[in-house]
Amino acid sequence: MSTASDARFWDRTSRKYAKAAIADQAGYERTLVRTRALLGPDDRVLELGCGTGTTALRLAGDVQSYCATDISAEMIAIAEKKCLASPAPLPVFRTATAEALTPEDGRFDAVLAFNYLHLVRDLPDTLRRIHALLAAEGLFISKTPCLGDMNPLIRLVLLPAMRAIGMAPYVSVLRAAELSHLISAAGFDISATENHATKGNNTRPYIVARKR
Repeated sequence: MSTASDARFWDRTSRKYAKAAIADQAGYERTLVRTRALLGPDDRVLELGCGTGTTALRLAGDVQSYCATDISAEMIAIAEKKCLASPAPLPVFRTATAEALTPEDGRFDAVLAFNYLHLVRDLPDTLRRIHALLAAEGLFISKTPCLGDMNPLIRLVLLPAMRAIGMAPYVSVLRAAELSHLISAAGFDISATENHATKGNNTRPYIVARKR
């Protein structure tokens, strides 16, 4: 398994992903409202793991510029098609990962990573790269499934079985406390950890952190 195989997995599932309903729509709307309140009209924003662009299209009009990236070229292609039916201003979509971006691509006032951090293979390195991409005192806003806090059967039985037959990409088993520690260790001060879920238990902490 490699990053390339992860990209192929998401390419294969892109159409199914695009058609799937958001599991907790009210929780998602809460996340959008909270994130919008943290962003300013002059902000330059980077979104990592944008999928088919749903969040990017909702937030791009509130900021100066919005670059939305994903590892899957097929996901990005679907996102760009969505732009054809959306009014300006629009985000810029790009096939890329945090590891492929450099400060020379520009520094951002905010980096968003929703349902992303558990999918990267070297989380400490990814967090350091996000830190480097941010302008001074920039915001890093994330919402991450923490499988380590979920039902043990999911992480010990279901997930390994699905990965063995190619039905799941690489996924790290994180606990919320571990995730917070890694974010802090990468050079961030965490200012808020919130629960936006409206269904079931909270296993996706919404974390707001500022570059120090």
